[in-house]
Amino acid sequence: MKKIQAVLFDYGGVLAEEGFSNVLEALAHEQNLAVESMTHEGMLAVYDSGFVLGTGSEADFWALLRERTGLTGIDADHRDRMLHGFAIRPWMLELVAQLRRQGYITGILSDQTDWLDRLDARDHFYVYFDHVYNSYTMGKGKRDPSHFTDVAADLGLEPAAVLFIDDSKMNIANAESAGMQAIQYVDRETLMQELIATGIRLG
Repeated sequence: MKKIQAVLFDYGGVLAEEGFSNVLEALAHEQNLAVESMTHEGMLAVYDSGFVLGTGSEADFWALLRERTGLTGIDADHRDRMLHGFAIRPWMLELVAQLRRQGYITGILSDQTDWLDRLDARDHFYVYFDHVYNSYTMGKGKRDPSHFTDVAADLGLEPAAVLFIDDSKMNIANAESAGMQAIQYVDRETLMQELIATGIRLG
């Protein structure tokens, strides 16, 4: 394996607890809607509306999700619940700080909306990272393998020198297809073991 020079982290489900799908699941239970359909349609709607790529609005997203699932309630209330659900994992930021001290380039690589900036305004996590790559501002997301190639080029590195950490199996596969090293996040203990296996020193 090529020596790692940069480590990129997904936001929801890795750096922070997953607010989006968890709240959609809760809303489905509360409104007697199909849980699996709600979470699946939520992920589709955030893309199909263009919201996650910065080509559509938040209102477009909620309107499409309501049409497809029967969701009711006030959009702003649902959004606020989601933002509250994105709770930063302090130990993750400690890990990022440690990697940065060791000389690794650190970054966020997230398929997020303008909510990511709102979350940073609340939790101030951008300062831990050298780069923030958000689909909302880049107009391209992790469903497109070329996105990973673009990010590596922006870093000035070969993809093989970049390690990407994400909780999505599909995103991991796309990163690897672009030549990056990748770890699928499962839990803290497993992540630490897999980081050590890549040659990163922890302690």
